Amino acid sequence: MKHQSIDQLKVIAEVHPDAPPAPLTRSERLHRWADLLERQRDRRLATLHGTEYQPPERRAEMRSPDSPLSVAFEDPILRSDGLGGDTYGEAKRYFELTDWQLHEIVCYCHLGETMSAASAAKRVRSAMNAGRGGWFARLRHALSG
Repeated sequence: MKHQSIDQLKVIAEVHPDAPPAPLTRSERLHRWADLLERQRDRRLATLHGTEYQPPERRAEMRSPDSPLSVAFEDPILRSDGLGGDTYGEAKRYFELTDWQLHEIVCYCHLGETMSAASAAKRVRSAMNAGRGGWFARLRHALSG
């Protein structure tokens, strides 16, 4: 591929340097979230209580200040890409996670009241790799919605 300057490209193409960036893919969004958490490895983050026991409407509204979800929402790039808040439901929608995957990342039952950002990052990376497991893992993922 030949490198060309912006001025050279303007001769052969219409260049829009102020055009908005393309939306991030699911993989890019999750990767960025994990990276943000890893940059603050020792930061203690709040968990959410009993996500699996809440009715869907209540679960979608769940949030906790200083949680792994709030770390994602603090990021201007994720917000400009469409992350609209730090609630469970918004994270599920934006990161395209199942309830099972998000439960594994933020629920109290796995790590207690708080978790390290490094631990949350590992859980986000695990969600990125979901679906690469064997037949049973794919079945569990499909059934958990």
